[in-house]
Amino acid sequence: MRMTSIATMALAGAFLALPAAAQDAEAAQKFLKAENCTKCHSVDKTKKGPAYQKVAGKYKGKSDAEAKLETFLTTSPKVKLDDGSEEEHKVVKDKGAMHNFIKWVLAL
Repeated sequence: MRMTSIATMALAGAFLALPAAAQDAEAAQKFLKAENCTKCHSVDKTKKGPAYQKVAGKYKGKSDAEAKLETFLTTSPKVKLDDGSEEEHKVVKDKGAMHNFIKWVLAL
């Protein structure tokens, strides 16, 4: 009985010892799937929308980057696609997880 308790505590401690970035990346991946972002975006390849690495580069060093991305994800702006067409970007549902996602993108 005591051995199980020690093993459980060790496992919990190992998870908590993971770097915050590893935990944040996992949460960002869950957000991507839940919000269906991968339909149009990829981390490193342009699809219908820009790659997240390209987004990170666009906002690198800008103090208002998080605020601009938050506004973008919550207001359904029109976006111009590579083929010249335009469409409204969908508004994200999970506003709580959105902040972690934005930080994850900007860290790429």
